[in-house]
Amino acid sequence: MQITMLKAKLHRATVTHAELGYEGSCAIDGDILDFAGIREYEQIQIYNINNGERFTTYAIRAEAGSGIFSVNGAAARKACPGDLLIICTFAQMDEHELDAFKPTLVYFDEKNNITHSSHSIPVQAA
Repeated sequence: MQITMLKAKLHRATVTHAELGYEGSCAIDGDILDFAGIREYEQIQIYNINNGERFTTYAIRAEAGSGIFSVNGAAARKACPGDLLIICTFAQMDEHELDAFKPTLVYFDEKNNITHSSHSIPVQAA
């Protein structure tokens, strides 16, 4: 049996550009892609914290060290510069792979600098 698992999450990334006329995708700083283990052209799910929009596109590599998160093409109607995003990738795994697997979770400040990373979401007290 194959199970779909969270592979990587970029949490609270700030949109730097929205390019309506660009061929669709989401350009992400190449250093961030490498850190999170997200490959260029890999499918990504984007969740806009500001307006609740949820959409699917693919990642493309922006200049390393630039801090760019550019939502392009039709998706540019779903996010504006300054909006906060959660970007997730998923992977199909066999049940025997699950015990050893941990996702990569990457957290950002308001300038898209990585503040920390983790392999699990902390449990919050009720």
